[in-house]
Amino acid sequence: MSEPIAITEQAVSDAVDAALAALATATDSAELRAVRSAHAGEGSTLAVLNAQIKSLPGDQKASAGKLVGQARARVNQAIAARETEVVALEEAQKLAAETVDVTALPTRRRIGARHPLSLLQDRIADIFVGMGWEVAEGPEVESEWFNFDALNFDADHPARAMQDTFFIDPPESHLVLRTHTSPVQVRSLLERPLPVYVIAPGRVYRTDELDATHTPVFSQVEGIAIDKGLTMAHLRGTLEHFATQMFGEGAKIRLRPNYFPFTEPSAEMDVWQPGAKGGARWVEWGGCGMVNPNVLRSAGIDPDEYSGFAFGMGIERTLQFRNDLNDMRDMVEGDVRFSQQFGMVV
Repeated sequence: MSEPIAITEQAVSDAVDAALAALATATDSAELRAVRSAHAGEGSTLAVLNAQIKSLPGDQKASAGKLVGQARARVNQAIAARETEVVALEEAQKLAAETVDVTALPTRRRIGARHPLSLLQDRIADIFVGMGWEVAEGPEVESEWFNFDALNFDADHPARAMQDTFFIDPPESHLVLRTHTSPVQVRSLLERPLPVYVIAPGRVYRTDELDATHTPVFSQVEGIAIDKGLTMAHLRGTLEHFATQMFGEGAKIRLRPNYFPFTEPSAEMDVWQPGAKGGARWVEWGGCGMVNPNVLRSAGIDPDEYSGFAFGMGIERTLQFRNDLNDMRDMVEGDVRFSQQFGMVV
């Protein structure tokens, strides 16, 4: 057992100095608790000295009690003051770590969204794949033969003029930026065994001015079916199913006689939109018809044995109808807010 400490001014002063020195190095609450236990707790020097006062002669107790009591009070006051400083320091550090500059630009990355035209093109492909059709692709820089001649466009047809078609230099290359995805249909007939059920979505190019309803670069989806015994009834049934998948169960189509070089008979197709903004109405959606025998012959198919139907419509136009969009320029000007309003689903 250690010898008792004599209650002297020097012993009390040394205990106070040790406590103050330890407090000066305490920088957080944990260190402060350790200092309190070591210098003001039951086992501290000042507590031991205070316990020894009762064994002193009666005439020494008062002076010793005053000396030790003042020392203990000084240490406790110093601990309380340091505790205030440490708590304030810790709160300041926490606030600094959690500070948010509300005037700064956000640093988080926003979730992106695919363009609604891409989403709609995928949706169209899903519909026809569900019916057993194939999805085909082809080059956007196309041979003039595939783009026009194989589709029964005469050499003097207006669509082949410079004001309608982008021709690739030099002219003798006979290359164009495709004006429709119909060349993919011809390529499909040349590459695939019969019967053929193919859709061809993709970008096409025409020398149109950019306005609310036209753009020189746009997207089309065209389809062609070649089999034995196909009729206009099969065409109509296919398009009616497509329309209900695009515009809802109440949608229906009507066919108006028209002329296209690659189909005979040909029809303009309108779709009835029961939920259209401003009220139900008919809107022109695309063209269709039975494949012209000359197109079949271009692909080496006997028109006496096989028949087929074809159709085509603009994907931008379809998006306009589905979502009540008035200006086609919104789809091509690159404002991310246009895509974000659709999220991840068209």
